Amino acid sequence: MAKRALSYFALWNAGALSLLLLCARAACPEFCDCPHAQHVLCANRGLRAVPESSRSVRVLGLAGNFIGNVSARALAHYGHLTRLDLQFNQIRRVHPKAFENLVELEEIYLGHNQISELHPGTFGPLKKLSVLYGNDNDIRMLTGDTFGKLDRLVRLRLDKNSIELLSESVFKHLSSLIFLHLESNQLQHIHHKAFSSLTKLQFLNLSDNKQTHLRETPLFSQLRSLVTLLLSGNRITHIGSHVFQNLKKLTKLSLSNNNILRLDNDTLKGLARLRELTIDGNKLTEIQAGVLEPLTRVERLDLSDNRITRIDPTAFSRLAHLRVLDLSNNRLRRISGGAFAANAALFQLELSGNKWKCDCRMEKLKGWMVEMRARGKLLTALVRCHHPPTLEGKYLDHVNDTELLAHRTGSRHCQVKKARGSGGQEPPGVTEERLKRGGDTEEDMVLRDAGTGHKNTPIKRKKEVKLGPATANSSSALVGTQATKMFTLTENKSSMCELNDALQNPGRAVPHRHVDHHADGSVEVMDACQFNRYIVNVSVHNITFDSATVSWSTAEDTRTVQGRTLMFRILFDRFGHAVRFPRYVYTDGSARAATLQELRADSTYITCAESVLGGALCPVAPRDHCAGFVTTSPLAESDVKLQHVTAAVVGANMLLVLLVCGVWLGNIIRRRIKTRKSSAHTHVRHMYSTRRPFRSAMATTCVSSEFSGYQSGRPLAEDGDLIQFPVDRFFDGRDDDCVMPRFSD
Repeated sequence: MAKRALSYFALWNAGALSLLLLCARAACPEFCDCPHAQHVLCANRGLRAVPESSRSVRVLGLAGNFIGNVSARALAHYGHLTRLDLQFNQIRRVHPKAFENLVELEEIYLGHNQISELHPGTFGPLKKLSVLYGNDNDIRMLTGDTFGKLDRLVRLRLDKNSIELLSESVFKHLSSLIFLHLESNQLQHIHHKAFSSLTKLQFLNLSDNKQTHLRETPLFSQLRSLVTLLLSGNRITHIGSHVFQNLKKLTKLSLSNNNILRLDNDTLKGLARLRELTIDGNKLTEIQAGVLEPLTRVERLDLSDNRITRIDPTAFSRLAHLRVLDLSNNRLRRISGGAFAANAALFQLELSGNKWKCDCRMEKLKGWMVEMRARGKLLTALVRCHHPPTLEGKYLDHVNDTELLAHRTGSRHCQVKKARGSGGQEPPGVTEERLKRGGDTEEDMVLRDAGTGHKNTPIKRKKEVKLGPATANSSSALVGTQATKMFTLTENKSSMCELNDALQNPGRAVPHRHVDHHADGSVEVMDACQFNRYIVNVSVHNITFDSATVSWSTAEDTRTVQGRTLMFRILFDRFGHAVRFPRYVYTDGSARAATLQELRADSTYITCAESVLGGALCPVAPRDHCAGFVTTSPLAESDVKLQHVTAAVVGANMLLVLLVCGVWLGNIIRRRIKTRKSSAHTHVRHMYSTRRPFRSAMATTCVSSEFSGYQSGRPLAEDGDLIQFPVDRFFDGRDDDCVMPRFSD
């Protein structure tokens, strides 16, 4: 009985389990999938209404169907729902009580539909709602009751709608909101208190709207947690003062593609933590001093696609952390070489798309670029000349110094000017930096006595700063008829521009330079620029796929100033490559060759030699002491090595074959010699060897019967089986025909 009861119980359990499985399967709506007990996924099934379900559903996916509206009872059976996805349908209307029973709903997605109005109180029951997507619809108006008291809402998307106005109370109860998307609407007016309750907001996107100005100071005043603010693609022409002053945590600000005409000194005030600022695609004409001063931590600054014609030399002086600066596609013709002197972290500088005028006023910019690249700090900086016509299309880096300095546009522009402070003195550190580069100080300038008609008035030297022994003789230069002598006395190429000014404007100061000549005929070199003139015969040899040797020589009649260390620096870089990566090799003053390592195979390189005198380099690039070369292909060298190895292996094989053949022939010859000797003198024991058959005649006539049957039936014997006879066993007598044995026994 007990066994029968147990069997009935097992059958009852199996039936109950089967019934439960059938009920569970029947609970999943038709055309839907239920991968989990509380998930109903009906995406892209062609549904026109919300399906009914008797199960407890937490996630309902209805995206990509043809649902036209959401009625009041459509979601009545989904009281435990936490996530509802209705995107990419054709919903035009949502009943105000459609979400009345969804008290546990946390995420709702209504994007990419045709909703034109959200009735007040529609989202009122959703106290736990944290994500609301209403993007890509046709919503035109928002009121203070549209969202109700959604104090847990974190992300709100209303982008790609037709909203024109934001009232004062529209976001009044969304105190926990962190992300707000309002881009691609028709916003023309935003109440100055519209964002006053969003104290936790970190992301605000107002791009692609119809804003024309930002004059209201309180508009963003309460957004103290804001990190990203996007205002690109509007119609903003003016930004008032102190608009961003309370955005203490803002790190990214985008003002791209507006109609901004100018930036005032107080426009960017308060943005002390800003790291990225984009103002590209506007109508700015100049960057004044102090405008960017509040951006002490900015790392990326985009000013491209404007109409900028002038940049103050001190505009970027406070941007110590600036890494990327984009000034491309503006109307710049020249820029001060010291404009970027304070930007030690700058490594990417975009200057393309401007109509640069490459004359002597661009010499300082070129020198700064060369110096920064020498330090390995500047990776990108391309200046393509547009004027004069002889240099059009040529990059400033590849313009010969003589060509650059020969083109002048006016005497006052080509004169070397010193940056002065308000008190008439140079700023601190400028003099030391110029001395380090081998340049001139103010004491090195020569003043000409102007206002007189005397052609031979000498140029008097105010004060001479001596960098070497006091053996130099002060030389004088004359203006007018003595211009040629003055030109030959100039040691640095950069002074060509200054001399041209002196010829056209006799009243201006002209720098004076000299070289010490000694009694032995040698020239004592004062700086690196002068020594570079005596570097000759730069050549490259021993080129492989990853290395090359550079050699050079110097004039024998030159020597450096006593106490100043001489070194040579060899630059090498891939020529014509978009991404430049110059590298350097340093040698002492006695070396005249250097080996370049870690080159890239099958590539074109350019290498230049220059001197380092007293730890200072010449600010003018040594373009006259360069040579180009092309590295070989590693495949070609490997082929050559493989040919050598193959030849060696073939040679070894031939020697081995000859050796084997020699051994083989030696064995054959040895055998033949042994055969001939054995046929001439047969040993007596071979006559009775078991290996040689007996002739029958001899066996019957000459051998006794005891030996006649000895051979039959026995296998071939070895040498040890030979029949041996003692000497005393042979007969004394001998017959002519045969020998008959006789036993003594």
